[in-house]
Amino acid sequence: MTKMSADFSFELAARARGFLRIAGVDEVGRGPLCGPVTAAAVILDPAHIPEGIGDSKALSSAKRERLAAEIRAVAQVAVAHASVEEIDRLNILQASHLAMERAIAQLAPPPDHALIDGNRLPRGLALSAEAVVKGDARSLSIAAASIIAKVERDRIMVDLAQQHPGYGWERNAGYPTKDHLTALLNLGVTPHHRRSFKPVHNILYQDLSVTS
Repeated sequence: MTKMSADFSFELAARARGFLRIAGVDEVGRGPLCGPVTAAAVILDPAHIPEGIGDSKALSSAKRERLAAEIRAVAQVAVAHASVEEIDRLNILQASHLAMERAIAQLAPPPDHALIDGNRLPRGLALSAEAVVKGDARSLSIAAASIIAKVERDRIMVDLAQQHPGYGWERNAGYPTKDHLTALLNLGVTPHHRRSFKPVHNILYQDLSVTS
């Protein structure tokens, strides 16, 4: 199977249709058991695109940090979040879309077209947009957004790990790793855990059934 490599073809196609300010948009944090879902929107300058931009999941932490700084230096960048409470109230997909909408809304001047990672568009968008499946591996703008979002969310989880030691969030970013699940059983549920997610919900339900 040929490995996909992010390029600027989606952006160039949008420019050919008359769009000038094209934002790549991606989110990070759908799978973790805790913490916010984070989205970023990035408008790259075609004349100044940092070398090495690609899917954030395929990059080392050090390379993501370096590229995030380089992207911020030459591109227009916005970051937004949806909280744990919003995730539990809306569901993770809708909360992810809300974070994307918020990130796009923070870009000023606003974009006139958005490239959204995934196969669905947020319902609240007020601009032209297209969904790009596996966009973080295909579009440089979406890949840049994935890097920014990943770096920002990882920093949040490191900060939360200092407030709630023992869960390994500085290493696992809140994903359901073995050490996180073990800590959840031994230390309990924190205010930052997503109560609508099954492993957390099950622990809360079991605790209630034991005490009732």
